[in-house]
Amino acid sequence: MANEDKDEEFYVRYYVGHKGKFGHEFLEFEFRPDGRLRYANNSNYKNDVMIRKEVHLTPAVMRELRKTIEDSEILKEDDNHWPAPDRVGRQELEVVCGKEHISFTTSKIGSLADVQASKDPEGLRVFYYLVQDLKCFVFSLIGLHFRIKPV
Repeated sequence: MANEDKDEEFYVRYYVGHKGKFGHEFLEFEFRPDGRLRYANNSNYKNDVMIRKEVHLTPAVMRELRKTIEDSEILKEDDNHWPAPDRVGRQELEVVCGKEHISFTTSKIGSLADVQASKDPEGLRVFYYLVQDLKCFVFSLIGLHFRIKPV
C-alpha cells in the first residue's frame, strides 16, 4: 500500500445467513475505518444466544486486512452472473477501498462444486476464497481477544 493510500477510507462488511425453523441465523462482521471490528453470530439452535463482540485493531492489522482484500483482486469482480440468494441463504460482501466501492450478494456456497457449476466460476472462486480468508482472520482476532466456548 502506497503512503498516499493510508488515509483513504477502508471498510469491509460480510454477512451470511438464512431464515429457517430456528429463525434468522447469521454470521456478520465489519471492519470500520476507525479500526473497530464488530462481530455478531446468531444461532438459535438449541436456544443459543447471539454472540456480539467488538475489538479495536491496530493500524498494522488493518493494513494487513487491506492487503488481503487488494491481493485477492475482488475489486475487479462483478456479481451479475453469480447465483441469486435463495431459500438456502444469502451472502453479502461490501468493500470500500479508497475510491472503489463494491457490494456483492449471492447465495450460500456449500462447496467448490457450487462454484464450478456457476455461470462465473473464476469470479465466484475469488469471492469464495476471500470469504474463507476473512472468516479465518476474524475468528483468529476474536479468539485472541475473547474466550468463546459453548456451554
